[in-house]
Amino acid sequence: MANPAKRPPEATRSGLSQRRQSAQVEGGAAYRAKRNELLQIAGEVFKEKGYEAATLNDIAARFGTDRAAIYYYFASKQELFQEVFQATAKKVLDDNLSEATRIAGLDIDAHQKLHLLINLQITSYEANYPYVYVYIQEDMGKVAFQTTSWAKEMFRKTRRFEQIVTDVITSGVREGTFRDDLSVPLVVKALFGMVNWTHRWLKPGDRKFTAQQAIDTFSALLFDGLHRTSE
Repeated sequence: MANPAKRPPEATRSGLSQRRQSAQVEGGAAYRAKRNELLQIAGEVFKEKGYEAATLNDIAARFGTDRAAIYYYFASKQELFQEVFQATAKKVLDDNLSEATRIAGLDIDAHQKLHLLINLQITSYEANYPYVYVYIQEDMGKVAFQTTSWAKEMFRKTRRFEQIVTDVITSGVREGTFRDDLSVPLVVKALFGMVNWTHRWLKPGDRKFTAQQAIDTFSALLFDGLHRTSE
């Protein structure tokens, strides 16, 4: 008996590839709508199971079809995963990086800048759920296709955002707003650890926790610890 988890035979894959290429060029609104629906479902499955554990069978079942039908829209799980982020998360990172750069240049103190950066991250994660959370969850440095130009670009922009936060905290130490007896790199790791870990429990519409509660709580924890006490 054939293993249903295996990809279709070569001839079938070739035919699906030709149909997919034609549909992507000539497909109408119905094809694009189903493709976008599949992207949303895939994002949810990747969020729940993780990239490595998720299978095309999982996605197909949620989509209400069989695995073979997925190939009408995407050539592989890898392509589907990349498409999820190329369509959404890349723009989110671009927008966040642009806004973070703007915040860093404002004529306000480091405390205010850092609060705005925390607010930016968490509200962006909530507004673009679950795509950015899947990106965080998977740790792009460990994803199998990390050598692609797209993955390298995403990694570079993520590091650029982290550097902006580092620079803001460093400036706060220099201006005397923040205490100077803590390692700035460790403070940055602690901050991103708190913010990024929300992928495990912060979900839009969840009544238990809201994005604003996370912003307020994280800010209080961070600033009370960073605040320089008078001697």
